[in-house]
Amino acid sequence: MYTIGIDLGGTNIAVGLCDESLNIKDKISAPTGASRAPEMIVKDMAALAKKLIDRNHISGDDVAYVGIATPGTVDPRAGVVEYNNNIRMKNFPIVETFRKYMPVPKVYVENDANAAALGEALVGSGRGSDSLIMITLGTGVGGGIVIDGRIFSGSVNTSGAELGHTVIVAGGRQCTCGRRGCLEAYASATALTAITEEKMHELELKGIPSLLFEEQSREGRVSARTAFNAAARGDKYASALIEDYIGYLAEGVTNMINIFQPKILCIGGGVSGEGENLIRPLEERVSRDQYTRDSKKKTKVAVATLGNDAGIIGAAALGNTSSRQK
Repeated sequence: MYTIGIDLGGTNIAVGLCDESLNIKDKISAPTGASRAPEMIVKDMAALAKKLIDRNHISGDDVAYVGIATPGTVDPRAGVVEYNNNIRMKNFPIVETFRKYMPVPKVYVENDANAAALGEALVGSGRGSDSLIMITLGTGVGGGIVIDGRIFSGSVNTSGAELGHTVIVAGGRQCTCGRRGCLEAYASATALTAITEEKMHELELKGIPSLLFEEQSREGRVSARTAFNAAARGDKYASALIEDYIGYLAEGVTNMINIFQPKILCIGGGVSGEGENLIRPLEERVSRDQYTRDSKKKTKVAVATLGNDAGIIGAAALGNTSSRQK
């Protein structure tokens, strides 16, 4: 039997056909068109899943279930996306709607960060461990907690952890959630891009040259990579900016470790592509600041290994009844 995992993002819909060991046998993607009506997006999700089935010469009977990973606040038991500001879903019955276009017996839905964390815990950087926290540094900062192989969801908000919306600077930068000083406002790829643009504007006004401008010209825009690339070439302004960025990220990561003491804390999302340039200084800072700094056993900080497939694989594992903490 196969399972299908769907990772619904603000930019793309990614769909994967997985075997019983959660290996992706085939996958397909298409633009989300996030400004459209939610039902039209779900219709495209179902169409992609059907296309995957057809081109692999299997039938719907060969698919045990479909799992959907989506941004926003999700009630997995009701099959509803309670709120998603990027794809305009509010109390949207995503499971019922999906089954309208693809009448499979079982469909599951989960917050995308939770699903990615589950994927990493089962077959990624956390394989063989009993506890894992994953944070994703992308458009926002997502978070997922897996304890004893199950997603930790809490009692009030069934989507569980919103680790990106923990405050690290009281009264700091405005966050999209309405609060100020959230980790997301400092450590997301969006935040790093904005902070880089601010620094470049400051340098430009003062007439100070910097490799940041060369990187902008080379890329054709300012991105989360701009400062990392310029810092790697020895630009002192970019290096200072990255040091500050990693400092903010370390505050959030240290808080998570102090609270949960997981075996592994892995980092995914676009910024994680910086690899050792991100992880090495981050781990040094966290190792120094965490409460258990003198303990022989410490949380391992690592880059997530599944990349963009984490959401697909986690979604494809949602039918496991033991995947969620009660």
